[in-house]
Amino acid sequence: MSSEQLSSNQDFISSDAIRHSFSLAMSKMYQTEVPLYTDLMELVAEVNEEVLAQQPEIAEQLKNTGEIDRLSMERHGAIRLGTAAELAMMRRLFAIMGMQPVGYYDLAPAGVPVHSTAFRAIDTVSLNNSPFRVFTSLLRLDLIGDEMLRQQAQAALDARNIFTDGVVKLIETYEQQGGLTKEQGEQFVEQALETFRWHEQSPIAKDIYEQLAGQHQLIADVVGFKGPHINHLTPRTLDIDAVQQGMHSRGIPPKAIIEGPPRRNCPILLRQTSFKALVEPVSFKGADGQYQSGQHTARFGEIEQRGVALTPKGRALYDQLLSEAREKLGGTANENNAQQYYQLLSESFAAFPDDYKTLHDEQLAYFHYQPNQADSAPLTGLDVSTSNLQQLIEQDVIRIEPIVYEDFLPVSAAGIFQSNLHSDIASSYEGQSNQQEFEQALGASVHDELALYAQRQDESLQACLASLQQVA
Repeated sequence: MSSEQLSSNQDFISSDAIRHSFSLAMSKMYQTEVPLYTDLMELVAEVNEEVLAQQPEIAEQLKNTGEIDRLSMERHGAIRLGTAAELAMMRRLFAIMGMQPVGYYDLAPAGVPVHSTAFRAIDTVSLNNSPFRVFTSLLRLDLIGDEMLRQQAQAALDARNIFTDGVVKLIETYEQQGGLTKEQGEQFVEQALETFRWHEQSPIAKDIYEQLAGQHQLIADVVGFKGPHINHLTPRTLDIDAVQQGMHSRGIPPKAIIEGPPRRNCPILLRQTSFKALVEPVSFKGADGQYQSGQHTARFGEIEQRGVALTPKGRALYDQLLSEAREKLGGTANENNAQQYYQLLSESFAAFPDDYKTLHDEQLAYFHYQPNQADSAPLTGLDVSTSNLQQLIEQDVIRIEPIVYEDFLPVSAAGIFQSNLHSDIASSYEGQSNQQEFEQALGASVHDELALYAQRQDESLQACLASLQQVA
């Protein structure tokens, strides 16, 4: 059920409103748990304010696309689940907030034993109301080489319940009555938040945790805790390079490499960085019921700079140029070769057009189409139709604005994960990507993100032409 359908019933609160409330509650909780994240948010806010003041064309672009009001609330988080049952229930939980699974990501080839999707809103209005999204990964236990350890991990996951009875009841109520009242929505946010809360006590023994960590630190992070604590939240910046420098000057330890494409005049897709994951005290449950002290590394603060969404043609060119740069580097990008990597990246991406007009004309990126003027005089005698689109753009009758990329990049996500798990070793897991298996666990098909962008572009074009035809 769409957020519009829910909000049309006066008894129900809209899914957009629930999602917005949840994102605010999640941010408040995470800032309490990880105070350094508050420092990061303050830095990002200062950088964004400076960019908007110094580059009015960016402010104008954000106003035209309806994104200016959501800039400060731009967030995404990430969680890691252990079982198919957890993933299926998480899909039902996110559905209450109007968040649907978009995209399939297999991170195993990049050395991370998970496959993932992103839960988010899918229509323009809902995205502008609240862009909050959660990158959600499912552990692939089949990639644990030690069979005995794999069985112990499965037993630990089978023994836990990551959802409160209250949130399960509210999910069932939502599905039965088609929505939640305002009071039920508030209860839902409160109950759902418990799933994502940090628990410093581990239900498994320390030696099992260490064996799991020996296989991969992420496996220990998933299996070793009561629930899928949110492992990072992410504000959106308009200048990620300035934030990276700002972290240095403020004593916030940044990861060495900004993941994604190089700095450009016209940003594309997604650039990401983060402060390094915290080493936190935890305690492990012994056979005698007593707890043994230890430590765990998983949670961090991330920053993203989002650019225009690319078409299949644009993504193919992006992947080709990124691969070229990484192959020329001959290893994993890290603090020892960061400047060399950035140089190679810039050289490779010189082949990628860096102005919106060319990106549009060569069908490399997706755009909103908007009437550029309401005056009917310049439209006299013009063919206001799809077949004449190029002329309408060249004559400034139609304005193009970039459709922001709302999704993720597998190589970048793996780079963030590996960096914050203190692993700069290039590795990969054997085993085929299996979207069908993931969707079976999910209990639904994932949306094709490229099809969603194409749909938004086409809808904006039809609305734009209809508006101009009325004026003409």
